[in-house]
Amino acid sequence: VQLVESGGGLVQPGGSLRLSCAASGFTFKNYYMNWYRQAPGKERRLVATITTAGISTDYSDSVKGRFTASRDNAVNTVYLQMNSLKPEDAAVYYCSVFYRSRRYWGQGTQVTVSS
Repeated sequence: VQLVESGGGLVQPGGSLRLSCAASGFTFKNYYMNWYRQAPGKERRLVATITTAGISTDYSDSVKGRFTASRDNAVNTVYLQMNSLKPEDAAVYYCSVFYRSRRYWGQGTQVTVSS
């Protein structure tokens, strides 16, 4: 299993970023995908979950209404559109999958929100 995130960077408060995660090594379309984030000195926390066909999503209260998860099963990629970013959204963002009784992680992509 390989998960490769991209799209992070520096953005001003109120701005937007779109993260991508390219997946390989498993049958992507059959698995829920998750986005987590981890800020310095804090635990890694679940941000978003998207079901296999992308019909249903779930979000943490802190990002609900601002973040949108989506996926393209044709290219084995999951996305996280982040709008109205706040300084408290700054973190390393990870995509993740629970596959064969084990959770896999990407290497993460840094999101910095600062003016």
